[in-house]
Amino acid sequence: MGKAADLSEFDRGQIVMARRLGTSITETARLVGCSRSAVVSIYAKWINDGDTSSRRQGVGRPRVIKEKGRRRLSHLVKQNRRQTVAQLTAQYIVGPSASVSEHTVRRTLLDMAMDLLGEQLLPSCTAGHTQTGVGGIMLWGTFSWAALGPVVVVEQTMKAVNYLNIIADQLHPYMAFVFPTGSGIFQQDNAPCHKARIVLEWFKEHTDKFHLMSWPPNSPDLNPMEHIWDVMERQLRAQTPLCPNISTLRDRCLDIWYNLSPVMYQKLVASMPMRVTAVLKAKGGATGY
Repeated sequence: MGKAADLSEFDRGQIVMARRLGTSITETARLVGCSRSAVVSIYAKWINDGDTSSRRQGVGRPRVIKEKGRRRLSHLVKQNRRQTVAQLTAQYIVGPSASVSEHTVRRTLLDMAMDLLGEQLLPSCTAGHTQTGVGGIMLWGTFSWAALGPVVVVEQTMKAVNYLNIIADQLHPYMAFVFPTGSGIFQQDNAPCHKARIVLEWFKEHTDKFHLMSWPPNSPDLNPMEHIWDVMERQLRAQTPLCPNISTLRDRCLDIWYNLSPVMYQKLVASMPMRVTAVLKAKGGATGY
């Protein structure tokens, strides 16, 4: 099977398009004729860098932010984990460091992976997901402070087996990429398919990769993903003409998803500690979030 570095730009483009249309990692690898790991790495590069160009290790420009600068950046993050990348960049270039772009800072943070093992519910180590029905189709998606994750168009009723396929094909490689040290915390609600025995057993088998957040009953205020679905639905309704068919609706949903502002979903993740505090204070009742 072809490795990522050996694939043509056309093949790389095919991988991105297939994944954007919700094709699983396994099926995409079969269609293109490459390994699953190649699909994961190429698609992750497209999400975070905006391109799929290949660079063999040790080839290309050296790091803009050297080791000393990376230590300083890490210190700035730990001072205030609710900052956006733009705010971090502004703070970073105030010091003796060379001027760098927000893109460089974001890429450096992802590369550093911000080892936060044991730090519960901090913005940079939490990933959330949910599924929703948007105008006739069902979507599943996930995101974290570090990067927007995949979105999947669910073609059938979400049963335990379907959900297990999604978390194995979509969630697992995403969490491994964003949280390589296993420090990530995955958030899901108490939907029946999420609590199925085969699903919970899968999560137990992968506790070395990331942790599953315990979800209290009747606490929708803890799910920041609902805000994203609301934004997407409002954007869909604002578009004219209205979607003439399911295929167009699906394409528009994917286009909106992959153009979501990083500032928006970073703020949502950053709100998690406040959400938890508010729910505890309300004893599980409604809050202002």
